[in-house]
Amino acid sequence: MAGMDEDTHALLRLLDAGGPSAPRRRLLDRCGTPPLALAAGERTWREAGLVAAQIHALAAGPGPSACVRDWLARPGHRLIGWHDPDYPELLRRIQSPPLALFAAGDADLLWHPAVAVVGSRASTAAGRDHAREFARAFARAGLAVCSGLAAGIDTIAHQAALAAEGATIAVLGSGPDVPYPRANAGLLRDIAAHGLVVSEHPPGTAARREHFPARNRIIAGLGLGTVVIEAAQRSGALITARLAADAGREVFAVPGSIRNPQARGCHRLIRDGATLVEAADEVIVALAPMARSLADALRTRLHGPICAPEDTSAAPAGASAHDDPDYQRLWSAIGHDPSPMDQLLERTGLTTAELSSMLLVMELDGRIVLEHGRYYRKS
Repeated sequence: MAGMDEDTHALLRLLDAGGPSAPRRRLLDRCGTPPLALAAGERTWREAGLVAAQIHALAAGPGPSACVRDWLARPGHRLIGWHDPDYPELLRRIQSPPLALFAAGDADLLWHPAVAVVGSRASTAAGRDHAREFARAFARAGLAVCSGLAAGIDTIAHQAALAAEGATIAVLGSGPDVPYPRANAGLLRDIAAHGLVVSEHPPGTAARREHFPARNRIIAGLGLGTVVIEAAQRSGALITARLAADAGREVFAVPGSIRNPQARGCHRLIRDGATLVEAADEVIVALAPMARSLADALRTRLHGPICAPEDTSAAPAGASAHDDPDYQRLWSAIGHDPSPMDQLLERTGLTTAELSSMLLVMELDGRIVLEHGRYYRKS
């Protein structure tokens, strides 16, 4: 266990037990932390609903593999479990949330408002143009673009978000270090460096057909809504859309030519009740109420409302007077002229993680605006 904290080591043991995740989530809910869950013993494990194979694995299972240990030891790599306050709030609300996520990159993006952009691997030129246009607009509006790193629409959506200097999240059906398709190895590295890569599978896990429907539930679960851009009648994108609807999220479909077989899945979604959209702005407006709900959850996580500066007459409308010096310092550092993140870091002395979370709350509350990577007060 050298180089690995007790909490992570115990969580990996729980993951290695395999089988249904709901009993292990119940066990964590009951015990509070992975080490306490492991120490609880067989009686508590059975009461939580663990099956015999899981109990045997917990009692006699080996420690984490060298591959997993080495991966977690690298900078920017984390394991975020069900018990962790950093576990994304939106993902908790889906029917079968993962027990844990392996994350490479900016894990704060798990709490950033995101929209899932999915579609056909065999995309047309028009479909790729639409994906590029929508993803670029979402990124510039401050929404993270979440997709699955697949060929076609997924790849274009990730690339467009990165090109716009926005946030993007890639959810893999393999380990977080295993690109699929292999041609996207460079894109995977770029997303890990400038966005976030997540997977419920441990490092070294190869892509398998049965992993992808489960991967799609995470894509749908992390997004405020899902936009489908080109999908055949039988398509993984349609699975993602269904899972998003099951989770109570908005589903949007971009229509296409009646002669395009890759548009038939979108037309089917529209017939079944998905919202027809022709521009990204329509999606952004529709998702605003859910973004506010996420802001409320984030405020709870951060243990406090947005604070006014000492001169409360200069506070944004509706702000609560509060004596938290970090929020006061940040509000004072944000002017009416756009300021980049590095400038705000220098002015406030806050860490990147602290600043990102606080800026997100302010942005979702409508008190500041993010454009082209720069923040300023909303007039």
